[in-house]
Amino acid sequence: QKKKKKKNYTMRLKIGMALLVLFASCKGTSQEKEMATASKTKEQTEFKVQKTKEEWKKELTDAQYYVLREAATENPFSSDLLKNKKKGTYVCAACGTPLFKSETKFDSGTGWPSFYQEIDGNVGYEIDNTYGVRTEEHCATCGGHLGHVFEDGPEPTGLRHCINGVALKFEPAK
Repeated sequence: QKKKKKKNYTMRLKIGMALLVLFASCKGTSQEKEMATASKTKEQTEFKVQKTKEEWKKELTDAQYYVLREAATENPFSSDLLKNKKKGTYVCAACGTPLFKSETKFDSGTGWPSFYQEIDGNVGYEIDNTYGVRTEEHCATCGGHLGHVFEDGPEPTGLRHCINGVALKFEPAK
């Protein structure tokens, strides 16, 4: 009788702990940020640079088109920009808008170029429910998909802009 009670208590304790972990992990602080509460979708937003699907396909490589226009993700550790340590600016591969300065780049170990700060006003945000709730980033000029932003980056912002390298071009400092 005592063994059975102890076994039931242990089972309830395990279930309770599992439920606690599940509920505690469901809501991240990124959901509270203003940047993650965009009500407009990219399709509803008027961007300064607008082109047809055919025009984008002519101007971009297949990989660039797939990431920038179809919101795909490149394979981790595949970008030449991942290990780039040169001084300069990372711009949108589709329209040339300056997005990130090299001084804000850091090695996150994730396999994608990461930055702790965007160039103010040049990156837009919207909620992405594809795999849980994340904050998607896009070029504010042409709407090209860049990647996602997370709240596990270094100081001074605490943000990690995890960007597809194929969505960027690097312009060295002059």
